[in-house]
Parts: sequence; C-alpha cells; structure tokens
Amino acid sequence: MTRRAKVALSVAGTALLLLLADTAYEASKTLRQLEVVEAERDGWQRPDDVLAALSLKPGDTVIDLGCGSGYFTLKLSSAVGPDGLVHAVDIRRLPLMFLWARAIKGNRHNIHRVLSIPNDPPLPSGAAQAVLISNTYHELEDPNAILDRVHRSLVPGGRLVVLDPMRTEHGILTPDKVQERLRGHGFGIVSSDKRFIDESGPGLWWMIVARK
Repeated sequence: MTRRAKVALSVAGTALLLLLADTAYEASKTLRQLEVVEAERDGWQRPDDVLAALSLKPGDTVIDLGCGSGYFTLKLSSAVGPDGLVHAVDIRRLPLMFLWARAIKGNRHNIHRVLSIPNDPPLPSGAAQAVLISNTYHELEDPNAILDRVHRSLVPGGRLVVLDPMRTEHGILTPDKVQERLRGHGFGIVSSDKRFIDESGPGLWWMIVARK
C-alpha cells in the first residue's frame, strides 16, 4: 500500500469514527428528550388507568400496536413481568430502534420488536391476553384488516383497548363510529369513556375497552 493510500485510509477511518460519535451523541440526546417528554405525558395520559383497563397479569402476552418509541411498551413490560411478553409493533424503523436502545438500557428482555407493513401486522394467533392501540387508530389505512388481525391474535375473552384523540389531523374521530366497527369484527364493548382525557394541552381523548 502506498503512503498516499495509507493517508487516505487513515482520513476515511477518522471521518467514520467522528460520524459514529456524532450519531451516538444525537441518539443519546434524543433518548434524554424522550424521557423528558414522557415524564410530562405521565401527567395527562393517565397510563395507570389504561393499564388497568387491559387487566394484565404477570406472565401475560400483550400487543402494543403502533408502539412508537415505547411509551406504553415499557409500562406494559413492567405489568406482565419477566415471564410475560410484549409484542411492540410499528411500521417505522427509527422508533423501533430507539425502543431497542431503551429496552437494552432498562434490561427489558420481555419486549419483542416487530416491524410491520401498514395493513398486515404479523401478530401471533390466539396468543395475546390484551391488545393496546393508543394514538394510532386514526392513522390506520385499513381498520377492517387490522381489526381482523387483532381479533385473531387474542385469546377468547382477551381485551382490546383503543385510545385516541377526538380531533386528529384527518378530522374528527368519534368513539361511536369506532364502537360500531369493533362490534362488526366480533368484539363486545366493555366500556366507553368519551372524555377519558379532557385537558387544554392534549385536548379531548376517548377510550374504548372491548372484549373478544
């Protein structure tokens, strides 16, 4: 190898190390920001009430459909314990990567990250005691296909909790419309709270609890 080639290789290696260091720094910064945002979210999202609606027990299997970076996934992980399993499903790679980092950092070995395509999530059949769809239903391209998948994934009597804002970027989404669709896919409605969250910041959110 010529001297010029060695110098070029050294420069390239140094540039790669700097790039990796910068990427690691930005990732760490984002993780810290997530913690701050989620601490604020704890103040209005009512996560304990959402978990209670799922009726989870240690050892259960639960699906977080549209998990994002893991706000609810991490809480579900604690709820089902080390013998339980959380299927964290999302169609976006980057949030799942952040969830991976958070799971490693928190020593959470019961989280299974699942990269999905929009209308055909690879959910386990007849394996889950509960499914959570939080702040995601309004983004579904084909709710009918998703609800069919969700229904098949649940054990008999398994619970589905759907939590969504009333006003979305796509318009107004009322719980009455969602309940009608749920019934059409074999779910019975356990409860419906049209004002589950009603604050000036996050606005009005509803929550539906259904059972297979």
